[in-house]
Amino acid sequence: MRANISIFAMMIGLLFCPAALAQSAAGTQAAGSGVTALSNGIEVRAAELHEQVVALRDDVLRIRIWHGQTPPEDASWAVLPESRHASASVSAEGSGFRTRDLAVQVDPQTLMITIRDLDGNIVQQDARPVHFDGDAFRIYKTMPLDEHYFGLGDKTGPLDRRNEAFTLWNTDAYRFQESTDPIYKSIPYFMTFRAGRATGVLLDNTWRSSFDFGKESATAYSFGADAGPVDYYVFYGPSPKQVVETYAWLTGTPPLPPLWSLGFQQSRYSYMTQDRVLEIANRLRHDRIPADAIYLDIDYQEHNRPFTVNRKAFPDLPGMIAQLKAENFHVVMITDLHIADCRGSGYAPYDSGMAGDHFVKNPDGSVYVGVVWPGPSVFPDFTRQQTRAWWGTLYREFRHDGADGFWNDMNEPSVFNTPTHTMPLDVVHRIDEPGFALRTATHAEIHNVYGMENSRATFEGLRVLDPQSRPFVLTRATYAGGQRYAATWTGDNSSSWNHLRMTTPMLENLGLSGFAFSGADVGGYAGTPSPALLTRWIEVAAFQPIDRDHTEKGTGDQEPWVGGEEQEAIRRHFIETRYQLMPYLYTLAEEASRTGLPIVRPLFLEFPDAAPDRHPIDVDAGAGGEFLFGPDLLVAPQPYPDELDDYSVELPSPDWYDFWTGERVKAALNSVDSTGLPDHNAPLTLHVAPRLDQLPVYVRGGSILPLAPLTQSTNETPEGPLTLRVYAGDSCTGDLYQDDGKSYDFQHGAYLRVKFSCEVAADGLHLHVGAHEGSYPAWWKDIRTEVYGWKPQKGEVSANSKDASVPVSRAAQSFSFILPDDGKGIAVTVE
Repeated sequence: MRANISIFAMMIGLLFCPAALAQSAAGTQAAGSGVTALSNGIEVRAAELHEQVVALRDDVLRIRIWHGQTPPEDASWAVLPESRHASASVSAEGSGFRTRDLAVQVDPQTLMITIRDLDGNIVQQDARPVHFDGDAFRIYKTMPLDEHYFGLGDKTGPLDRRNEAFTLWNTDAYRFQESTDPIYKSIPYFMTFRAGRATGVLLDNTWRSSFDFGKESATAYSFGADAGPVDYYVFYGPSPKQVVETYAWLTGTPPLPPLWSLGFQQSRYSYMTQDRVLEIANRLRHDRIPADAIYLDIDYQEHNRPFTVNRKAFPDLPGMIAQLKAENFHVVMITDLHIADCRGSGYAPYDSGMAGDHFVKNPDGSVYVGVVWPGPSVFPDFTRQQTRAWWGTLYREFRHDGADGFWNDMNEPSVFNTPTHTMPLDVVHRIDEPGFALRTATHAEIHNVYGMENSRATFEGLRVLDPQSRPFVLTRATYAGGQRYAATWTGDNSSSWNHLRMTTPMLENLGLSGFAFSGADVGGYAGTPSPALLTRWIEVAAFQPIDRDHTEKGTGDQEPWVGGEEQEAIRRHFIETRYQLMPYLYTLAEEASRTGLPIVRPLFLEFPDAAPDRHPIDVDAGAGGEFLFGPDLLVAPQPYPDELDDYSVELPSPDWYDFWTGERVKAALNSVDSTGLPDHNAPLTLHVAPRLDQLPVYVRGGSILPLAPLTQSTNETPEGPLTLRVYAGDSCTGDLYQDDGKSYDFQHGAYLRVKFSCEVAADGLHLHVGAHEGSYPAWWKDIRTEVYGWKPQKGEVSANSKDASVPVSRAAQSFSFILPDDGKGIAVTVE
């Protein structure tokens, strides 16, 4: 009530005293207390420190701490302006405030913060006051024994970051291993998870930073940076899905990619000639291995100079691309950011870049030159909007020639022959960016966002060159928010069983960190995989967002046919399965573009309450290599893929089906309830004997999966009915999204969305196929329905209350029938 009276008095004062306007902008300060109430939070002053805690939403807090009277620049490369400037109403409570979700208290003497939910659970609590050491700072939070930590992008190591420590400094980490740190990306965001409740933390600071989850102290985790602002966000779920979606609200969702980018992609460093590229494409089609993309690494260029073509090796690049397009292949070309220092040679990127003053400078004002693949090179100043626009124009000829995707590599930035493998920290960047003050900044501040701004320049440039086509950009280095511009991969991994094992937690944490579209070099980049390793890797990668087979120069061939017909047949089968699942995968891609939810998911994201004590079951020994492919498919490779021993699979809920056979899973219950009886809601355990030609995949009971007839590329229109696999169970639902897969027409209604549901009742099974939403036409005329886990008594099918008179086919684990789909919706009953 006192806070409301204060606000009313302030409003009256504004009416009669214009001088009060300046004070109102900051809020109302209690006399001598150092605490100022703001309309959406609180500001506390203690000695020379100011701390501001504001609510952007009821579940999102922003915390800033600074020295002196003037707050630091309020600008961000990561957080969207509309989110950063959002505001929620609060109610003052002592030296804190309350929203509809959270209660915040700040100690006026120490500035230590405690955040609780409205049930009194501690969401986050400072363990000690923020520590400053010159320009550097460190924030300490209490670390309960049962709290777990996820995120930070694709840092190596276990899925759970607890008892680990990390440095965020984008680094070219060729042949990185499980203990290597730092590596290519800096995503200063993590999720805490405790007893089923999740919270997100984003440190919005681009300088070299570090995160410690129990190395320094067993009772506190900490994060900080070498310099820059103390500016971080805390956002409460309580579900982990809500945290992921809120992170997307803050930093943006990934754009809906072109459909072809979800197909199988073949690459290597390098296919050295035009003839070799066409040979690879022809073999893929001859062997009927579905594929959509072929990559050109740096050897297509003249002397490794970006935006050039080696006309001896590639005498007719436009003609080659046209031939590949005729076979439904898309070409992805590498375009590294370093521009060869070729003054006086007629090299257009260098000449136009110098003319436009587009390259970063040394402290003395001269252009910085570093050695990379072309030799001495200069580097675009991507923090200038003018430079990003110039960079985009460099793609005009390649787009005109028909290239559909571009690959930004080496953008940490990597620089050879230097102790730090990157630019000197005193190299000067010029910031000319809406929301920022016009100023210069050293590389120490810009390094971690440099790769993201490179991919941004590529993405935005392609949008300008062809506004109707969705770009595909693949980047190696990035920062928080980089998902708005590019997909990514985990960098220069190795052809080893351990790297195959490492891939799953890396992709899971990338997904939790905003990058729904990510992958790893299938088969491993450094080294030649054994036939068995390549086979197993292709199997697992069929259930990952970006499926690119890639290897380095000097290694053996790594295409799907390498190793003989038996291996090729296994690999083909799994790639074919990916293409049959394309309706499901593309639906997940569209969901990611709206919500930020990842495609590859840890189990706890969908099942936060699976364990009796509500810990994340992914950290259990029995859940070693498992991951979810969307909400409905659980993929369970061996936790140690080179071992020959049987292994356990932990299913997070009681009702699952074998994806390959349709058989309902019979597994052992993991626990008992409070009465000592079997707990039928607890996770299940089953034992698997590994076989190279098999990969355990399970379907959640209550799922409806859409599948398509097999095609050799996503450009082909499937021939035949849409298949719906109905797995009887609770909350039986599914959906499907389609559009043209290439343009932005979906933003204007040219899409197709269909929702499905089913229910088992006393009179039979009821299946509802929703009316088609949107104006995009379906490629199918009929729907084939396969039902698992329920057997009809009569085998009679009625549609929209009329006897459909359709035959029912029975198999060992299912029955099926086909009905026409006119788009108006179908209510099906099977007796």
